Amino acid sequence: MLKALIFDMDGTLVHSDPVHLLAFAEVLGPEGVVIDDVVFRNSIIGHTNESIFATLLPDHSVSEHEEFARRKEAAFRRLATDLKPLDGLGKLLDWADERDIRIALVTNAPILNATHMLDIIGVTKRFAVTVTIEDVARGKPDPLPYLTALERLGIGAGEAVAFEDSPSGMKAAKGAGLYSFGMLTGLTAEDMTSVGADCTITDFHDQGLWDFLEKRLHA
Repeated sequence: MLKALIFDMDGTLVHSDPVHLLAFAEVLGPEGVVIDDVVFRNSIIGHTNESIFATLLPDHSVSEHEEFARRKEAAFRRLATDLKPLDGLGKLLDWADERDIRIALVTNAPILNATHMLDIIGVTKRFAVTVTIEDVARGKPDPLPYLTALERLGIGAGEAVAFEDSPSGMKAAKGAGLYSFGMLTGLTAEDMTSVGADCTITDFHDQGLWDFLEKRLHA
């Protein structure tokens, strides 16, 4: 029986990728790094800051990478003031609450970003479990963040469903054994199914999602 829904944050709960792109461009532009859609899609979306800055600034030290990451996340929080939840999210969370299905967040973002984002879109109190990059030794694509969420929820992978928008996130969810929906906020259906998505949806109004949930609820 379905007992939990587990969500990624950026690109899944909210279409925040354009704001992240702006924040990276603001911080890395002076370093001569051009952040366009291709760079964002290939080197940033779904990756940890550690990986992102090691890739984009290979000649800088780890401590410098950490400082760039701190500045980028501060820029993001400053810029991310008018975001809205992805269409249908409220309906889905209400549906889950009415059926005692718990809600969890699994993100490679730092806790400051997670707190800020959940507050901005008004869903902070809806999440029973939150796993951020500070909670785990290894971020996505490692399955550890999802395994940590399952452990905190006290359930098995077969009792939960995941929602992800990036290849690294999808690999993490599938590595943890979760049935996973690929959100098409930044990538194509082919992109997401190629890394393991069981199904793809554009938002939470998708009828295929609702048919699946009702069936899974009574399995």
